Amino acid sequence: MNFLGSHLTAADTAWRTALTTIVFLCAVSMAVAGEQGQSEPYSGDFLTRSTFTGDWGGLRNDLSQNGITFNANVTQTDQGVVNGGKNSSWEYGGRSELTVKMDSGKMGLWQGGTLTVELEGNWGEAVNRYTGALMLADTNQAFPVVGKDVFALPALNYTQFLSPNVGFVVGKLDTIAEGDFNEFAHGKGDTQFMNLAFNINPALVLTVPYSTLGAGLIVLPTKDPEAAFMTFSALSSEGEANQSGFSTLSADMVTFVSEARVRTDFLGLTGHQLVGVTYSNKEFTSLDQRLGAFLENNELLKKKGSWSFFYNFDQYLYEPKKGSGIGIFGRFGTSEGNPNPVHYFVSLGVGGKGVADRPNDQFGIGWYYLNVGNPTLVTLTGVRELLRDEQGFEAYYSFAITPWALLTPDVQVVFPAQEATRDGKKLGTETITGFRFRVVL
Repeated sequence: MNFLGSHLTAADTAWRTALTTIVFLCAVSMAVAGEQGQSEPYSGDFLTRSTFTGDWGGLRNDLSQNGITFNANVTQTDQGVVNGGKNSSWEYGGRSELTVKMDSGKMGLWQGGTLTVELEGNWGEAVNRYTGALMLADTNQAFPVVGKDVFALPALNYTQFLSPNVGFVVGKLDTIAEGDFNEFAHGKGDTQFMNLAFNINPALVLTVPYSTLGAGLIVLPTKDPEAAFMTFSALSSEGEANQSGFSTLSADMVTFVSEARVRTDFLGLTGHQLVGVTYSNKEFTSLDQRLGAFLENNELLKKKGSWSFFYNFDQYLYEPKKGSGIGIFGRFGTSEGNPNPVHYFVSLGVGGKGVADRPNDQFGIGWYYLNVGNPTLVTLTGVRELLRDEQGFEAYYSFAITPWALLTPDVQVVFPAQEATRDGKKLGTETITGFRFRVVL
C-alpha cells in the first residue's frame, strides 16, 4: 500500500499528525544548535535543550548531581514492504522506555554502587512478519517481547565496584543495552540502524536472552574505564522481559558469556575492537528433524548445548572532535550451526555522527550476509531444506529537528531466508522503507 494512501486508523492519523508537527518544528529550528553544559545537562530553551521535558524546574539537574537520573524516550515507526515480500501493508508501532539509575556515591551512601531499573512497553505492529527474513526489519518493535503489546521490566540490577578495576553486577539484565557495543551500529533499532543485523550479532540471539537473570564480573585493566574492559557472566538461558525468571532457573539452562573490548586509537583516531564467546548447556530443538522419529515418539529431536563466537570493530576515519565524525564498522559471528541457525554472519558498513555542523545527526549504510544452518526435514520422499542464506542492505539518516526530536527515513533491500510462503508464493529480493520518529523525554 502506498504510504500516502488512506488507511485511516487512529494510529495512522496520530502518526501523520506527528509528521506535520515535525515539519513545522524543522522549519522553526533548522538553524538552531547548542550543547548543554555538564552542570545543567537538562536545561535550555525548548528547541535547544537535550530533552523534551527539560529540567523540571531545576529538579532534574539537582537529582542528577546527587546521583539519580531519569532517561526516557518514545520511538514510533511506520514501515512497509514496497516491493516483494509476503504483504505490501504498512505497519505502525511504537515503544517507550524509562531507565532510572541511582549512584550510591553521589547519593552520599557508599562508593562504587549503581542500581539500574528499566521499564519498557510497546504497541502496534511491525512489518517483520511480512518479509520472510530472519533478521527483523524493525528491531524497535521486538522489545520488550516479540509480537506482544506489553509493559515490562527488562532490567533491575545492581552493580558494585570493589576497587577502581574490579566490580560485579547481579540481577535482571538487559543484554542488548550492555553487550556487543559498537560506535556506529548498536541498540534496539531506535537510534541508529533499524534492522536487527546491525544492532546486535545474531549469533548471540539463541543462547543469550534479551532480558534474563544473571551475575557477572567486570574488570577494567586500566585507570581509564573507556580504554578497555572485560566481563565474565553467567546467565539464565531462559528469560523474558515480562517474567521474573525465577521459575525457570535451572543448572541445566545456563549461558556463560565472556566479552572484552579495547580502544585502539589507530592513527590518532578513535576505534574499538570487541571479541566474545558464549556457551549454553540448555537442550534446544534440533534444526534437523526426521518425520519417522516424530511419528514414533511424538516429539521433536533435541540437541544439547550451543556455542557462539562474536567479534566487532568500529574505527573513525575522520574525527574532528571526540565522538563525532565518519568511520567504518563490521561484525563477524559463528556457531556450530545446529541448533543455532546462524552458522556464519558478517556485516560491514559506514557510519557518521555529528557531521556538517549538525551535532545530533547520525547516518549509516550497511550490508550483511547470513549463512543459515539450514533446517531439514527427512521424509519418505527425501530431504526438504526449509531455508536459504540471507543478505541485506540498509541506509538511514537520522535528522535532529531538535536535540530531543529525531526523524529518520530508512530503506532496506533484503534477500530473505524464507524461499516461499505456505501458499506457494516465491519470495525474492524485496524493498522495505519507512520512517522512525524518536522523542527523548
